[in-house]
Amino acid sequence: MKVDGRHFRSIWLEPDGWSVGAVDQTRLPHEFVVARLTNCDAAANAIRTMLVRGAPLIGATAAYGVALALREDASDAALERAYATLIATRPTAVNLRWALDRMNAALLPLAPSERARAAYAGAAEIAEQDIAVNQSIGRHGLALVEQIASRKQPGEPVNILTHCNAGWLATVDWGTATAPIYLAHDRDHPIHVWVDETRPRNQGASLTAWELGHHGVPHTVINRRAAFVGALPEPDFVAATLEGAGVKVDEEPGSHQDAPTSSL
Repeated sequence: MKVDGRHFRSIWLEPDGWSVGAVDQTRLPHEFVVARLTNCDAAANAIRTMLVRGAPLIGATAAYGVALALREDASDAALERAYATLIATRPTAVNLRWALDRMNAALLPLAPSERARAAYAGAAEIAEQDIAVNQSIGRHGLALVEQIASRKQPGEPVNILTHCNAGWLATVDWGTATAPIYLAHDRDHPIHVWVDETRPRNQGASLTAWELGHHGVPHTVINRRAAFVGALPEPDFVAATLEGAGVKVDEEPGSHQDAPTSSL
C-alpha cells in the first residue's frame, strides 16, 4: 500500500538482489524506518522483537531468513540450523512453521549449489502468494461494502470497525481485514474506519491508524469500550466489523465484543 503516495510492501528484496528490507514496526507510529536484514540471525531477531509481526508477514520473513542463511552456507547442517533458529522465535506461530516446513521440503532434496537461488525464489513465491490471497479477500469484501453503500444516501460513508491490526503491516501487502477497505477507498467509495485502539499493545492505535492515515483513508481512533454495542452514536452506526480471522477470543481481548456491532 502507499505511504504518503509512495508504494511500499512490509518486506521486500533489496536492489542488491540478496539483502531484505522490512518496515521496522517497533518505530511506528512516530518514525518510518526501514530495516535491512543481512543474515538469518537478523531475520530471527526481527520476528522475535516484533520488528515484523502478523502471521503472514512472519512466514514471509522466515522464508527470507532461510534464503539469507543458505546464501552464506548451503549445507544440510546450515539448513537445519536456520530452521531451528527461526522456529524458536515464535514456536506457536502457525505461518512461521508452515513457511519453514515448505522451504525445508523444497530445498533439502536439492544439491547445495542450487539451494540459495531456490530459497530466494521460494521466499518470493510465499510473498507473492500472500499478496494474491489478500487481493482476493479484498475483491470479495468489496462486494459487501458496495452492497452496504447501495442502501445509503449518495456520498454517505460506510462506517467500518476494525480491531487490532490485520492490515498491510501484518501481511506482505493489502492486509486481510483491511484489503476490502483499501480497495473500496481506491475506487472512490466513501468509507470511514473506526479503529479500536486494541489494548494492551495498542496495535490498532499505533499501526492500523498509521497505515490508514498514510494511505489517505478517513478514520477515527476510539477507545476499546467505544466499540461495544451502544457506545457508538446509534445501534446501526457501524455497518460492518472487519478483523483478522485468526484471532482467538482469549488472545485478543475485546474481539468477541466487536462482532455484535456488525450488520453483516
